Amino acid sequence: MTGAEAVIQSLLAEGVDLMFGYPGGAIMPVYDALYDYEDKLRHILTRHEQGAIHAAQGFARATGKVGVCLATSGPGATNLITGIADAQIDSTSLVCITGQVHSHLLGTDAFQETDVVGISMPVTKWNFQVTKAEEIPFAIAKAFYIAKSGRPGPVLVDITKDAQFETFEFDYQPVTNVRSYIAKPKVDYEQVAAAANIINSAKRPFVLFGQGVILSEAEKEFKQFIEKAHLPSGWTIMGAAALPTDHPLNVGMLGMHGNYAPNKLTNECDVLIAVGMRFDDRVTGNLAYYAKQAKVVHLEIDPAEIGKNVHADYPVLGDAKETLTLLIELLHNNDHSTWLEEFKSLEKEELEKVIQSEIHPDTDPLTMGEVLNQVNQFGGGDAIIVTDVGQHQMMACRYAKLNQTKSLITSGGLGTMGFCLPAAIGAKLGVPNREVVAVIGDGGFQMTIQELGVIFQSDVKVKILVLNNEFLGMVRQWQELFFEKRYASTTMVNPDFQTIVKGYGIKTALVTDRVDLSKAVEKMMTFDGSYFLEVRVGKENNVFPMVPTGASVSDIILEKQN
Repeated sequence: MTGAEAVIQSLLAEGVDLMFGYPGGAIMPVYDALYDYEDKLRHILTRHEQGAIHAAQGFARATGKVGVCLATSGPGATNLITGIADAQIDSTSLVCITGQVHSHLLGTDAFQETDVVGISMPVTKWNFQVTKAEEIPFAIAKAFYIAKSGRPGPVLVDITKDAQFETFEFDYQPVTNVRSYIAKPKVDYEQVAAAANIINSAKRPFVLFGQGVILSEAEKEFKQFIEKAHLPSGWTIMGAAALPTDHPLNVGMLGMHGNYAPNKLTNECDVLIAVGMRFDDRVTGNLAYYAKQAKVVHLEIDPAEIGKNVHADYPVLGDAKETLTLLIELLHNNDHSTWLEEFKSLEKEELEKVIQSEIHPDTDPLTMGEVLNQVNQFGGGDAIIVTDVGQHQMMACRYAKLNQTKSLITSGGLGTMGFCLPAAIGAKLGVPNREVVAVIGDGGFQMTIQELGVIFQSDVKVKILVLNNEFLGMVRQWQELFFEKRYASTTMVNPDFQTIVKGYGIKTALVTDRVDLSKAVEKMMTFDGSYFLEVRVGKENNVFPMVPTGASVSDIILEKQN
């Protein structure tokens, strides 16, 4: 068969039935081969390659499978780079296949030739350029194995056009190991025992959990772990939904705009237990003042993360599902109720000073928090919430009710505006039986607004909630607090979103008054089909609490300082 057909057959052999992409000259043979397999392998035509890769990310995050996207050479391939970088830092398993100019033209600056292997090398887990058809099956098999094993990540396979045309004897063999690549480190049982001993002796233990719990499918084991030893637990935004938000040991969100208690008490615990998280700067604040009083236990699959930002006194290298299972057997059934009461006391303070006025305001204007509270009311905590980046992202992470795993999809490490709409499309196509709500700001919405065309053409029943404050809200907040309200280039003069969305055949509504909010959200959540709801919220509302830049997490503030 041809190399182009081998690409399709290889994807089918890996169980792929849905992918995203945008055709062009250098990848055209693969699209031509796809024409004969459309009943087995569905292709979603996005309106931009960045839309394709974000959709593949949303699919991967919602399903736990590998997301797949296709693009042509040159600008098609370079348009994937932002999404690849996003997937790399957020550990999202992707296989990206790009077309390339004929092999004899490589290095000649041919039309739409770009060295995508060189460009993508810093932001891929692995990449490879295919110049002969016979290399295709192994390259794709290796790509899938590397993308989904160990700490997941994006891979890229670049295929020259002549390799797509060549014929060869096709044979596909799945890859189950790669020399010198250790997907799962061997667990050191002495490390586990040492970690268990320090946890058992702790008087004020505190667990920080991240996406590693979800990626290792260790939600059940994690719940058993914290319940056995009664360990208060806070989450990173990537770890949200690994534990239901209303679980009694869930003490809230960590980080710059996280909850008051988990940030404040990080610097008062005696043992800090990190599970599948990487101590990102938005979580730690100023490292010079971060948890210096605590012994640190770090459960992590990636050796590069151990000690990278925070010294681990008790490193436990391995897959979280495996190491948590071993730890559970060694833990004592301790009572930390007095320590847990300290979290509840600070939670009450935040409730009185911040949360009540955000989700139940008694004055205008409308707030993002009250809108998200209405989504909770009608979604019941079972919807998948996908966010863009900015104030609405922090509000969604803070206030969304999440009952089951893989329910919050957001761009965490890279903070990519424009992520939400295509990612929500990918999530809905991946998990069609779950309600998917895209929560977007007016700025991020316009970065990938063209992907409304995918909803229109492919009938994707996603719910879109745009919180419109006519500002680039998070930048504006910083300008207000730290740059004397010098609002440089953050004011948004927006088009009529209602008219634009109607042009794509999507049902729309606009809310400007609180009395209309509840019914509008209910209609969006119960509507059988795609739905766009725009809510005009306060232009200069801020997100609190907040850890000021350069400050310690214990210096988190509940309200604007005079």
